[in-house]
Amino acid sequence: MQKPDTKTPVTTTPAAKRRVANVSTKVRASTSDHFAALWRQYGRGILGLLIMVLIVHDIFGTHGFLAMRHTQAEINTVKANLARLNVENGQLSEKVHDLKTDPRTIEKLAREGSLLAKPGEFIIKIPQDQWPGEDQPNEQPQKR
Repeated sequence: MQKPDTKTPVTTTPAAKRRVANVSTKVRASTSDHFAALWRQYGRGILGLLIMVLIVHDIFGTHGFLAMRHTQAEINTVKANLARLNVENGQLSEKVHDLKTDPRTIEKLAREGSLLAKPGEFIIKIPQDQWPGEDQPNEQPQKR
């Protein structure tokens, strides 16, 4: 048995080239036929499955419809709280301004909080348990 000479270049004849091209064309044709058959059999199902996955992701995903609605609800809640706090801030600013500038407001605060009186006035303090209120029943005559 002789070993082939590795120093000599391998020459291919045109007939050999045609056989190789013919075989590769057959392989490509059979692969594409196989793929076409698979696509005809399973293509619509795979496409439908992909569409369903995309729809589910768009609805339930992290940036989907439900997450967006939840975020919108949070934004509306924060906006409502911000509006309420702005109104409260305006009222408190007005109260601070009145306490700094309005003598009647200052006098009212001094009279109620510190129990201060003008000269000639008397302060009578009634204990809270003796205040007339809801705890004591109304004394009304009963109708017969």
